[in-house]
Amino acid sequence: MLTKALSGVALAGVLLAGCSADAEEDPAGAAGASSSSTSSADSPTSSATEPSAEPSATAGAEETEPAEPASAPKPVSVLGLAAEKHSGDRLRLGAVRERTAAYTSYDVTYRSRSTTRGGAGPEEAYTISGVLNVPTGRGPFPAVVLAHGYIDPSYYVRGQGMTRERGYLAARGYVALHVDYRNHAESTDDPAYQRRMRLGYTADVINAVKALRASPEVPVDDDRVALFGRSMGGGVILKALVAAPGLVQAAAPWASVSSLEADNFRQFMSEPGDTRGQEVVAAHGTPAESPAFWRANSSRPYFDRITEPVLLVHGRFDESCPPPWAAATHRALTEAGVDAQLQWYDDAHAFGPAFNAAMDRTVRFFDRHLR
Repeated sequence: MLTKALSGVALAGVLLAGCSADAEEDPAGAAGASSSSTSSADSPTSSATEPSAEPSATAGAEETEPAEPASAPKPVSVLGLAAEKHSGDRLRLGAVRERTAAYTSYDVTYRSRSTTRGGAGPEEAYTISGVLNVPTGRGPFPAVVLAHGYIDPSYYVRGQGMTRERGYLAARGYVALHVDYRNHAESTDDPAYQRRMRLGYTADVINAVKALRASPEVPVDDDRVALFGRSMGGGVILKALVAAPGLVQAAAPWASVSSLEADNFRQFMSEPGDTRGQEVVAAHGTPAESPAFWRANSSRPYFDRITEPVLLVHGRFDESCPPPWAAATHRALTEAGVDAQLQWYDDAHAFGPAFNAAMDRTVRFFDRHLR
């Protein structure tokens, strides 16, 4: 077990409201919360039955190192991502954003690198920005890497999307690293990120875990690291679990998008004026035209690769990511032999009234597998 000591970094900085709700867009472009009470029942209704309709696969700033163009097109698939060699390093602490009695929050950057195994293709390297909360004390501490939901990259600002979660975890003794992803905030741009089905986001999350472990400055216990993603970020971490089994010790997707990409296309990008959908369709065709491609870019067909326990958290009144998606993902995980739980709450996509109860449940899950 490797441990590291926190180096002396200037503690003066600007305070942020770490526990306030973020102005996060859900994948459809709007966020909201209901005012219903919380519940720990395993169904999206007041009865014990979970949604039965499973969606069909064929229905609806430091140094910046830009990526070099590849000599041959990279395979665009979850297993193609799994076949690459990923490495993260150069985690650097910048300005102090917030300082409380429980933790200190820093602007950070790290390097996210991927290359074809065996070195057949050129290495891609991106500088990724983010925000890191480090608990007060010597450590070593368990750590959680956070993958935020969809926010238009042209409006996104550093650390946006999971500010509440980051502060909540750090106040309870977890190092919390919020990943901005490539093309967000101060991160390097990847001009092909849409055509590559945003698989680069998953690579950046995998490499964030590796950068944390490689850092001599952050007191992380290398054997106690988890992933936590919400909305689009839930889909990102499910793909990370498939692409890099054994990377972490646990994972918690909240209000996650579908584990079938065809569902996500129909829900969020199928409108004629949606430029994101147009770019993907121009490169790869629609799910109806290219079902094998869309399935190959989904996590669900490969759940049998996952080795970590998974806690799914979902609102019964989620207006963006339909509750049947969570039920279908949970069912597929358990059928694949994954230790998976699904926790329902009487709340909507953004988690308002049920936030504290859901976070308490998530922290207990992390405590059980990381403490």
